[in-house]
Parts: sequence; C-alpha cells; structure tokens
Amino acid sequence: MKYVALLRGINVGKNNRIDMKSLRSLFEMNGYLNVATYINSGNVIFESDKETKILAEEIEVSLLKTIGAEISVLVKTVHELAHIAAQIPVNWENDTEQRTDIAYLFDEADTEDIINELPIRKEFLDVRYSTGALMWNVKRENYNKSQLNKIIGHRLYQYMTIRNVNTARYLAGL
Repeated sequence: MKYVALLRGINVGKNNRIDMKSLRSLFEMNGYLNVATYINSGNVIFESDKETKILAEEIEVSLLKTIGAEISVLVKTVHELAHIAAQIPVNWENDTEQRTDIAYLFDEADTEDIINELPIRKEFLDVRYSTGALMWNVKRENYNKSQLNKIIGHRLYQYMTIRNVNTARYLAGL
C-alpha cells in the first residue's frame, strides 16, 4: 500500500534538522519501498504492507535513534489524503489575498469538536473539519484577528501537523 508519513516539527527553525537524503535512507533501512520525499518539511512517500499504527511507531523509533529527537509521525494512506483534499474548496488558495492550511490530526484530536475547542475567532476565517483533518482559509488581512497563531499554545496543537494547501493537494495527487 502507498503511504505518506507526515513528520511533525522537523526542519522548523534550528531544531530537529534532518536532510531529505538521510530521511529517505532511514525509511529504506526500515524496509519500506519506493521511498521519496516532498519538500524539506517532513513528507515521506513510501510503500509497505504494514498497518499505519505499526509504521508510525517504527518510524518514530528510527528517528529517535538517528537524530536523537522524539518526532511524532502521522501515517496516512494516499487514499485518505485524497479524501481530505477533496473536501478543500477549489477556490481556497495560498496567494497574496488568502492563506489556506490543513492540520492533519492524530487520533487524540480527530473529532469535529476540535473546531470549538481551539482558541480561534471563527468570524474571521472559514474553518472546516473532515475526518483526519482540520482546514482553514483566512484572508491575509484577517490573519491576526482570527487568532490562528494561538493554536500553537493550545493543548491540542501537539496532536496535529500542519501543511499548506499546495502541499496537501500535491500529496493527494500521488
């Protein structure tokens, strides 16, 4: 089966740095096939016959041994990513006028109630839940008013990994 591993918090700032060649090698050493990476933010495409939970655990252990950091890994099938991307309105983009992000959710946060739990101001953005993800679109002029930046300090933030809409659409098209 074809999967995408979404690594949370790598290559952001100075912490948890790993180059994509090393990341591909780590996946290949675990016996995964047809390994490829997409951009430098922890998106790894690969094939395996194992279940997603087992894959996530194996990858997390390998990352801990390799880079010495505990990295949360969310593994999704390409079909799951395609389903999520199909829920994104076609006019949602990242451009000078608007910003669109997809927060892929770990099981601990994967509920529609997450919209009401986050400290955001919904009147300034369009936020939607789809199984496995939370997606939002905000006019750039309203970004600060939306308080999206307050998500970072919220207890549920540790159970999501965020990608921009362009990355989400690319991964969905695999």
